[in-house]
Amino acid sequence: MTDSIIFPLLTIAIPTWNRAAYLRQNLEQLVPQLMEVATNQVEILISDNCSTDESPEVVAGFMQRGMPIRYIKNAENIGSDCNVAQCFNEAAGRYVLILGDDDLLVDGALPWLVKRLECQEFGVLCMRPYGYDDDFRKEYPGGSGREMVFEDGGKFLSKIGPLVTLISACVINKKLLGQVDARDFCGGNLVQVHLVIRAALAAKPSLFLKRYLIACKRNNSGGYDFSRVFVEELGRILDQYRSMGLKPSAIWAFETRMLLGYYPFYLLRQRLAQTGDDESVYVCFKARFGERWLFRLLLTPILRLPHPLGVVWGGGATLLGRIATGDLQRGVVFAWHRLVRTVHK
Repeated sequence: MTDSIIFPLLTIAIPTWNRAAYLRQNLEQLVPQLMEVATNQVEILISDNCSTDESPEVVAGFMQRGMPIRYIKNAENIGSDCNVAQCFNEAAGRYVLILGDDDLLVDGALPWLVKRLECQEFGVLCMRPYGYDDDFRKEYPGGSGREMVFEDGGKFLSKIGPLVTLISACVINKKLLGQVDARDFCGGNLVQVHLVIRAALAAKPSLFLKRYLIACKRNNSGGYDFSRVFVEELGRILDQYRSMGLKPSAIWAFETRMLLGYYPFYLLRQRLAQTGDDESVYVCFKARFGERWLFRLLLTPILRLPHPLGVVWGGGATLLGRIATGDLQRGVVFAWHRLVRTVHK
């Protein structure tokens, strides 16, 4: 009996709760790709957080079609953090991809991923995501993208920046983490960040693929305080791993990328929607970044200027960030599809 039969190379673990339609689309997208990889190389694990919709029937239908699914349905809703942790803990594969139920592996992504993981061992393999509204194929940003291999975990983390917070972007080498219990990281909405950082700091190279392989449904999550989670909690986690080898210079570089390429867009979106308390958000950001000139130059005006000026400043800061982080192409495609969508309404 081979190792690949005892332990799959890759577990795709999908946490879900009452989103049967998205789960169906997710699994349907995997069906033809699974046919292109060797049997028993990939395990599909679904952790159902006590759904009351037709999710169990959706899963049963795919299992009847021969899809290699291991299905766990919780007796009660244990919360999103614990469900994500359960996905990691229960995965049998050497590598684990925790794939959001509304996210999709684009055509050909899974065969490429399996082949790449067979060729070389990595601590983390990060795939570039893009957002879509209606049709993930028509809204694909294009481009080939190159591979970037990092021997230094801190440099890898600073390169991928905000992608460390997206569960669907990072494939984690579970074997490197030993007996880690992901439940220890519950409570801050960032279970996966702990896992990615630990794997990246292990003694293996990590890889960032700049080609877009993950399609993420836009504006389909929420229920949390953005600044508390992605500024306060994320900062606390980064500081926590200084003792495990995450250098201050790597944290500085990571947060520089966040200040340039991530925070401006989300603060702009908050001002446009006129939701949230701008003052409390400002206080949270200032506590972490008050001494950073990027905070004072890019973010403070978005939050402190009168609404029209704050929105204009936010648009300019977002554009600058897209250019600086090499993400302009995705932004242009997003703007074009939004324009087409508006015209056709």
